[in-house]
Amino acid sequence: MHHVGKAFGAFVLGAVLLGLGMARPVAAQPPGQQDKMKAAEKAAAPVKPAEPATSAAQPDSITESAVTVGGQKIVYRALAGTITVGSTEAVDGMLGLDGRWLPDAEMAPPDPAKPDQAPATARMFYVAYFKKDAAPETRPVMFLYNGGPGSSTMWLHMGSFGPRRIVTPDTEHKEGAPYTIVENQYSLLDVADLVFIDAPGTGFSRIMGKDKEKAFYGVDPDAHAFERFIRRFLTKHDRWNSPKYLFGESYGTPRSAVISAMLENVDLNGVVLLSTILSFDNSVDGPRWNPGVDQAYAVALPTYAATAFYHKKLPKQPPALQPFLTEVENFALGEYASALLQGSELPDARRQAIAEKLHEYTGLPVAYLLKSNLRVEGGPFSKILQDPEGLTTGRLDTRYQGPDLDPLSESAEYDPQSNAISSAYMTAINQYLRNELKFGRDWTYKPSAYADGNFMWDLRHKPPGGPPFTEGATNVMTDLAFAMKANPKMHVLVAGGYYDLATPFFEGIFEMRHLPIPQNLQQNISYKYYEAGHMVYVNEGVLKQFHDDVASFVRATEAGK
Repeated sequence: MHHVGKAFGAFVLGAVLLGLGMARPVAAQPPGQQDKMKAAEKAAAPVKPAEPATSAAQPDSITESAVTVGGQKIVYRALAGTITVGSTEAVDGMLGLDGRWLPDAEMAPPDPAKPDQAPATARMFYVAYFKKDAAPETRPVMFLYNGGPGSSTMWLHMGSFGPRRIVTPDTEHKEGAPYTIVENQYSLLDVADLVFIDAPGTGFSRIMGKDKEKAFYGVDPDAHAFERFIRRFLTKHDRWNSPKYLFGESYGTPRSAVISAMLENVDLNGVVLLSTILSFDNSVDGPRWNPGVDQAYAVALPTYAATAFYHKKLPKQPPALQPFLTEVENFALGEYASALLQGSELPDARRQAIAEKLHEYTGLPVAYLLKSNLRVEGGPFSKILQDPEGLTTGRLDTRYQGPDLDPLSESAEYDPQSNAISSAYMTAINQYLRNELKFGRDWTYKPSAYADGNFMWDLRHKPPGGPPFTEGATNVMTDLAFAMKANPKMHVLVAGGYYDLATPFFEGIFEMRHLPIPQNLQQNISYKYYEAGHMVYVNEGVLKQFHDDVASFVRATEAGK
């Protein structure tokens, strides 16, 4: 991520994994591995054109069901299956839609006796929901994915807009199983067909071939895999002329920015960014390793203030949240940012005044703020805010709290929100895919790729028209700007929660205001923020409003308005 020090990149990446893969998956041999090896032992002749490119994939499973949204019964067809993509344009061009090598492939097919030497491919798992009897040429289609990087999409799939969702109590750690999976009255199937995609190496998606991790684990390789998946999906399901949308959450937002620029000659109608981070310099998880770049502290301040407001830790409790946040935002970009920029030249009297103001906005002790040189990272904030009560404040959602693991620690050692909901989501995706969608009975569903032992994310990025990779932290703002300028009709919806400390809400606003685009294109960006955390849909009341906001966004943009 950061050229001047690998330690900074590794630290921020570990933090920007954004908690959504904290549930530890069970390591397992890739499905079909034994069958593949047996086949390799028998193979003595060159590969025939019909030979699979990868280990055996389960056939697509198609089921039919219904969901009622806004009083409207929607009958839909659910397709659970896989699409195989190549690691390069050349490899991708050799593969048919069934994942097999094409008979007229320009490159020689791989030797089945040497599967690890075959060109790298990713068999990407997805679930697509198609409204029955809807005209595909006018029906919008939305591609949804979580982030990590290295997280599956079980969170969005089972929590947001799919036809079924898991019920978890807001801000609480529910008792263990049995959990409740219900018909999702807030599904987005009322306005669009939905495609939930698991990233390579996560969920039921698998990577294979030579240097497979290098081929798919990185900013640009990952985005290329999704871009190729989308193109293949449009061909396989005859959806090239449908209105098209991207929906990314967390690391899914920089992924969407890069994909939108990569989708040459595919004009998107809209992009939804939920819990946004496009420039990793703005992450409040590790700015101390990046001294001299202080804006992360400023853009996180409104979230600190919202959190202190929620937990009633402010010296004087404001009567309402919104006016208070506006005041803090103005201070953050004004007096506070100016003070930070002065560095060691900041006069002592002003340093004291800024610390006292920060105390008013965060509830943190003045002495601590002075000791931290007016710079407080996310982890220490989560530990210090409720330290007298022996409580750690949540990161993904600061409304959550839990007992300190170590009362003497300087920083939060876990995320209470992640611990509160991960088991429920893991249970829901496993039960739902196997029992209702009839897919993956003998497969291991991997909530993340982190437990494989070989997960290392390549943070280098080549911006459109730019050098092979840029100095400094990963920043994909130029990609989204390029896509908006190349397609001035594309609209962007930026959404998030006031209590999100993984990707603070003001960070998203700050980045959108600094996109290198003409001023008139700023009107193509809209904002929706809620009294929720990173995963706004965990709060059912917010989910209802979020559905209505995204549905309105789709209706307003599907005709390129």
